[in-house]
Amino acid sequence: MTKFLISFPSDAMVVPAEDFEAVVEAAHAVIGEAKAAGVYVFGGGIDENVAPVRVAGDGTVTEGTYPGHAVPDGGYTVLELPSREAAFEWAAKIAVACRCPQEVRQFQYDPES
Repeated sequence: MTKFLISFPSDAMVVPAEDFEAVVEAAHAVIGEAKAAGVYVFGGGIDENVAPVRVAGDGTVTEGTYPGHAVPDGGYTVLELPSREAAFEWAAKIAVACRCPQEVRQFQYDPES
């Protein structure tokens, strides 16, 4: 089984305020389905009210992300699935619920994780 990151940036999800609760319910239903199927690992949205920082090995904290990199935002779901095709199927379900296309990334295999 391989872990996949299914995600979208905040600005991709354009939903009228009156539809937002329906999107939340639909997204929770897909996550519930993933949990019931035993493929759910982790999910959530980045809290964009909390600024990102970098922490060095000596404990030094620096505001912001690496120079030249975008600040991560949006929603993320990690699923453990048997194939890339299965990841596409779950991404499509999330896309319908969140009303925006999803990006699919595959984690490298690491026997320690």
